[in-house]
Amino acid sequence: MTFTLAPEALATGYRLVAHETIGSTNADAMVRLRAGEPGPLWVVSAHQSQGKGRRGSSWSTEPGNLAASLALTTKAEPGTLATLGFVAGVALVRALERVADHTRVPVPPRVELKWPNDVLADGAKLAGILLEMESIGQARAIVVGIGVNVAHGPEGLPYPTASLRGLGYPVSAMDLFGALSAEWVQVFRFWDEGRGFAAIRDLWLARASGLGGAVSVRSGQHVVSGRFETIDQHGLLVVRTAEGVLRTISAGEVYFGSAATARREAVA
Repeated sequence: MTFTLAPEALATGYRLVAHETIGSTNADAMVRLRAGEPGPLWVVSAHQSQGKGRRGSSWSTEPGNLAASLALTTKAEPGTLATLGFVAGVALVRALERVADHTRVPVPPRVELKWPNDVLADGAKLAGILLEMESIGQARAIVVGIGVNVAHGPEGLPYPTASLRGLGYPVSAMDLFGALSAEWVQVFRFWDEGRGFAAIRDLWLARASGLGGAVSVRSGQHVVSGRFETIDQHGLLVVRTAEGVLRTISAGEVYFGSAATARREAVA
């Protein structure tokens, strides 16, 4: 079985480069943009050995998992492009819902979006999203990287992980990518170069993990704790502190529920 684009993606002008194995789909996609290849272009593989996580961490994709990177060029501002992470999250959850419907999983897991860029299944990390941007001439190149634990969940991490196979989904990385390439077309159309982010925000919040509950966000040695109020019109996290003050946060390590309480007590 091979990777293929959904008919909706083909009809909209998306292209595909598929690898049996690769160092990093994000790196390959950016190299292609630098060389002048036009987007939108998906670079995908079921195995990558030098993938990247947030803040420069490494993230390997074991054989059978999905590494998918979408290469785009645009003139949108960096702040607007940052909201593409929410587009990717919504599109991926919709793709997972589509796969669940087609495969009739007996007890589908609770799939949620964790701010800013993770997808959880019953509270365990199932997927991650990474955006990388560069200026090329008068345009901006952006790569939207999506990694999904299809066949295997990584071990030895300080948080629980999940895989689709472990959750009872009889699907392959190719099956999931087909659904993702279809859902991306529609959600990206909603986004409309950032003009439609309000609609994306609503879709994201409807699937948000921890919304309305306790949250702690650590950035360096600084911790903000309170209640997860919402995300704002730029996708920033809004926390209501115990004093009733709304704090807006652009980045940090996020802990929800009992983990948020433990984190708050640890730094008190």
